[in-house]
Amino acid sequence: QVRVVESGGGLVQPGGSLRLSCTASGNIFAVADMGWYRQAPGKERELVAAITAADNTNYADSVKGRFTISRENAKNTVYLQMNSLKPEDTAVYYCKATNINKISYWGQGTQVTVSS
Repeated sequence: QVRVVESGGGLVQPGGSLRLSCTASGNIFAVADMGWYRQAPGKERELVAAITAADNTNYADSVKGRFTISRENAKNTVYLQMNSLKPEDTAVYYCKATNINKISYWGQGTQVTVSS
């Protein structure tokens, strides 16, 4: 059984920061790529940031320069440091872990609310 669990969400004022964490555990077998997605009310889920097994990163244009994705391979953990948060960043943030067989696993999401 594979578990993908996010944490670190919460309520923050515009301009503030949050750090999300996600850990994949169980019989996932060799995590390759990990990423963060978000879904705001009434909108489709979108890629926020992704990081490959080789530490190559990809960011949505809307978060470039503000968010940083990183990983700790030994723990199958990925982080998302979010700075200069905007109300438009409000969404449920989901973690995805993909193994070397290209099987993906999703977390349940963590709410990020940016509001004054």
